Amino acid sequence: MKTIVYIDGFNLYYGAVKGTPYKWLDLDRMCRLLLPKNQIIKIKYFTARIGPRPHDPGQQARQNIYLRALRTLPNVEIIFGSFLVKPRRAMLAGSNPNNPQYVCVLRTEEKGSDVNLATHLVSDGYKGAYEAAAVVTNDSDLLEPIKLVRYELNLPVGIINPHKHPSQRLVKHGSFFRQIRKGVLVASQLPNTLQDANGVFHRPAPW
Repeated sequence: MKTIVYIDGFNLYYGAVKGTPYKWLDLDRMCRLLLPKNQIIKIKYFTARIGPRPHDPGQQARQNIYLRALRTLPNVEIIFGSFLVKPRRAMLAGSNPNNPQYVCVLRTEEKGSDVNLATHLVSDGYKGAYEAAAVVTNDSDLLEPIKLVRYELNLPVGIINPHKHPSQRLVKHGSFFRQIRKGVLVASQLPNTLQDANGVFHRPAPW
């Protein structure tokens, strides 16, 4: 079946690759290993550009290199939301509730990717862009658009879970279910050296 895969980028990162040596992930290879019987015609990757962090000044540069690498994959489309860092006042842990102490913390918040994913999933379904869809996420906020496509458009929507424990709400309404396991990540790494129209570039050293 002609299939479009919709990837919740931050959910994939925090669920499957953060803290692992598998961040240099070939999304096309991963999807083909997980869905060997499907004809994958497009992979839509929903993410946001992160800003520089005082504790990790190279984080932004590493993301930019990875996005550059993904653009070498002809069937991958990157759709951006936004990434906000805001100061927030929070109570210090262990503080006396009768005399609380407060500190200013930086809260990071990714905005728009889940809405963008939901919009594309439903819009593509109405346009007949796919015969089946798969959503890489464990975020139950995406349940309603998944249900709409399944039960109103009568199109199959699979759930590909990047986290250890899948959302049972998503599993219940998915047409099929796949778990992203270590073996798939190991087998889905991009080459250490890549080339695009701007020249040769390499996998980030910390990865």
